[in-house]
Amino acid sequence: MSSLFLLDELSVVPHQQGDVVTLGGDEARHAATVNRMRVGEHTAIGDGRGLIVEGVVVRAEAKELDLAVERVHEHPEPSPRIVLVQALAKGDRDELAVQTATELGVSGIVPWQAERSVSRWAGPKAAKGVERWRSIVREAAKQSIRPFVPAVGDLVDLPELIAETDGCRMLVLEPSATTRLTSLTFGATAGGDADDRSIILVVGPEGGISPRELEKLDEAGAETVRLGEEVLRTSSAGPAAIAVLNVALGRW
Repeated sequence: MSSLFLLDELSVVPHQQGDVVTLGGDEARHAATVNRMRVGEHTAIGDGRGLIVEGVVVRAEAKELDLAVERVHEHPEPSPRIVLVQALAKGDRDELAVQTATELGVSGIVPWQAERSVSRWAGPKAAKGVERWRSIVREAAKQSIRPFVPAVGDLVDLPELIAETDGCRMLVLEPSATTRLTSLTFGATAGGDADDRSIILVVGPEGGISPRELEKLDEAGAETVRLGEEVLRTSSAGPAAIAVLNVALGRW
């Protein structure tokens, strides 16, 4: 399977071997003009929520593509979920973080207006920014052939972030922390019970997370952790931490 296209309504009707699925709109145009899909080639269509059908192209036109289904896969969502809370950053650094985090398997992404964020979203700009991130996530999920397209939440400030992550395990990346992310254990509580709480990974902007924010996050029960000796950019810190978590959770 070398490519994946998305059809949101794929799961409306159950599919089995021999069925024909029709892809239309922008996805069909992308398949025909960018990927140059031709009759007889194999590809896959997913709904972004765990369902993927694989098969052979039996019709390829500019506005529609028909796929004869050969295999149907229902993928369970990984547990625990990893959610990246990415502070807004200047340039495209936050977008780079979002794209790479998606490729690495993150389950959700939340844009955070941190105190030291140079980029500021307000009014219509906030809605436009969220839609931009959702578009990046969708394309990154297709490129990496992921069964799940991560959800991108609305922009939050610190109080909203703390309220939305109640009941989750929150890890805050902070270069001055004494605890290394690699020293943490996952999957079970101190009493031996399964720990399926979502892991919330908080990454600050270029100037870091402010002392006041760190204090409030600590009061909310967040764990402050570090990676290596190097101080990473906001565009690479989150993805690096997700890679560590993938190993710790046995996904890699």
